[in-house]
Amino acid sequence: MKITNPQSGTNVAEIGDGIFRISTPVPPSPALPGGFTFNQYLIVDDEPMLFHTGPRKMFPLVREAIETVIPAAKLSYVGLSHFEADECGSLNEFLAVAPEAVPLCGMVAKMVSVDDMADREARGLGDGEELRLGKHTLRWLDAPHLPHAWECGYLFEKTTRTLLCGDLFTQPGHEHVPLTEGDILAPSEAMRTQMDYYAHARNTAELLSKLAATEPATLACMHGSAWSGDGAKLLGELASALGSPS
Repeated sequence: MKITNPQSGTNVAEIGDGIFRISTPVPPSPALPGGFTFNQYLIVDDEPMLFHTGPRKMFPLVREAIETVIPAAKLSYVGLSHFEADECGSLNEFLAVAPEAVPLCGMVAKMVSVDDMADREARGLGDGEELRLGKHTLRWLDAPHLPHAWECGYLFEKTTRTLLCGDLFTQPGHEHVPLTEGDILAPSEAMRTQMDYYAHARNTAELLSKLAATEPATLACMHGSAWSGDGAKLLGELASALGSPS
């Protein structure tokens, strides 16, 4: 792990072949007494992609971290799971510094928000559609209301079997290792019982099974550590914890 900004503690670490986790810790506050983290994932390839931008005010920190790996101007895609500040708050700032980059999202997000708010038209992906970046290939998975937002979806990177799983397995706290094989379900469930951010849609179990079918080896979480192990099993355990059959 490399600290890219000593004042904020922003850091970058390679969690898979060509996949870098950028993380900024947020100190404890009344809203989150244990603190929090905001993570972005950079895939370095012929056509590099950033997944999650972080909130707009974190743009200088995230850009600084990216620049320790590749020039931010080389980004080809700026991806998001759903339309929310920590997903795409600095989308237009990144489009401004990366002249060839376009937003990358699902078709619903493209229609309802991104094409209106972004300074450049989005590349919308349909459910199951794949996009080749070079040696990495991404597959878009629609996941409406999992955990929230009609337009929600995730990207699965086939070569490394990494599921960019956004808000799933959100872990509280501001001190996390970049990649762990330890328990992330218990802390994420503890946070959910205090501040439930799930929509609890009728097809939650079906969607979790759909994600599990990719058999991910790495779960790239937006808050907390990324996780390495039997991702299908852990997604099934999440379904059970949510009161749904796995």
